[in-house]
Amino acid sequence: MVSAREPWSVLARRALPAMRAWRTAFHQEPELSLKEEKTREKIVAALTELGIPYRTFEGFPGVIGTIGADRSGPVIALRADMDALPVTEATGLPFASRFPDRMHACGHDVHMACLLGAAAILSRPSGAVGGAIRLLFQPAEEEGNVGGALPLIERGGLEKPRVDYVVGLHVDPSLPLGRVGWRCGPFMAAADFFRVTVRGKGGHAATPHQGPDAIVVACEIVLGLQALVSRVRDPVDPVVVSVGSLHGGTRNNILPDEVVLEGTVRTLRVGTRELMERALRRRVRSIAASLGARVRIDYHRGYPPLENHAGATRTVAEALSIELGRANVIEVDHPLMGAEDFSRYLERVPGTFLRLGVGVAGRPASLHSATFAPDERALVVGAATLAAAAEGLQRSPP
Repeated sequence: MVSAREPWSVLARRALPAMRAWRTAFHQEPELSLKEEKTREKIVAALTELGIPYRTFEGFPGVIGTIGADRSGPVIALRADMDALPVTEATGLPFASRFPDRMHACGHDVHMACLLGAAAILSRPSGAVGGAIRLLFQPAEEEGNVGGALPLIERGGLEKPRVDYVVGLHVDPSLPLGRVGWRCGPFMAAADFFRVTVRGKGGHAATPHQGPDAIVVACEIVLGLQALVSRVRDPVDPVVVSVGSLHGGTRNNILPDEVVLEGTVRTLRVGTRELMERALRRRVRSIAASLGARVRIDYHRGYPPLENHAGATRTVAEALSIELGRANVIEVDHPLMGAEDFSRYLERVPGTFLRLGVGVAGRPASLHSATFAPDERALVVGAATLAAAAEGLQRSPP
C-alpha cells in the first residue's frame, strides 16, 4: 500500500481526457437493455488498454474486471450500468446520439466513464490501495423486470475473489455539480407492476344498462386504488400507486367488452410491499364485483427496495468528506421512490449507493429527458468518488 499519494481528484483530473473520450463514444452509440454489444466492445478495449483483466459472457453483454486479484485486504466492487433509453435526443451536443430513437437519457454513459476513470487511477502503482477492486459493468438496469444485476451476480460478479463491499452511484440533477449525496438505510423504492384486465359486456353506448360497462369499472378501479395510499398503509411510510396506461374501446358509440389498465406500486419496506399487493388485489376484485364485472389481475415483483448499509455508508461518507470537502458531501434527507437494481447487490453484500450531483444553475435538467446532458466536470468528481470510496472501505472496513 502506498502511504503518500496525490488526492484522487487530482489523479481524476489527469484522467479527464480519457474519460471524455470514453463518455463521448458511449453517448454517440447508445444501446438498449441487453443489446449493449458495442458498448461492451468499448469497455473491453478500454480495460485492455489499461492492462486490467476482464471476463465477458456468451449471450450476455456484461463485463467483469478485476484489479489486483492477488492482493490481500477487503475486496470492493464498483458498479456502472450500461444501457440507454428509447428516447430521441434533443441536447444539441456535438457528440449526440447517432440514432433517432436511442439516447443515454439517464446518464449511464457518465457512469461507465467514471468507473473506467476510477479503474485507470486505481490500477496505477501510485494509486494502489489494499485489496482487490472488482469492476462491474452491468447491462439492463433500465429493463425494470429482471434487470442486469441478478444475471451478473449469477455469473460470478461477486465471487473469486469474494466481494466484501459494493459501491455504486447515479447522476442526480437535483444536486449541484460537485456535490455527492449519501443516505443510510432505505434509499430507493421497490418497483412492482400490475396489469388489470376488466371484462364487461360490450354493446351500444345508448344502452349501457344491459351489462357492466368495462370502461366505467376500470375508471372506478383507478380511483379506488388511490385509497390504498391514503387509507391502507401507515401515513409515515411512503407508497406510490400510479396507473400509467388505460386502454379500451374503438368508437364513441360502442361499449367495449374489455379494458386493460397497467400501473406500478412503489414501496420502501418489505412488509409494506406485501401489504400493498394484498390490498390491491382485494380492492380491484371488490370494485369489479360490486359493478358486476370480472377481472384478471397480473401482479409482478420488480426490483426490491434499495437499502444502504449504515456502516459502509458512513465509512464512505467520511472518506468522501476528506477527499471532496465536507461541504460537498451531503446527507440526503429523504428516500427516492424511483427503483434501481443495484438493490440486488445490497441484498448479498453490504455497501452503499450514492448520488452524483450534476445540477447547474440556469440549466434545468431531468432524468429520462431528451435534453438531459450532464456537465463533463462530473466525470472528475465521479471517478474520484468511486476511488475514495474503495480506499475508505479498504482502510477502515466497518
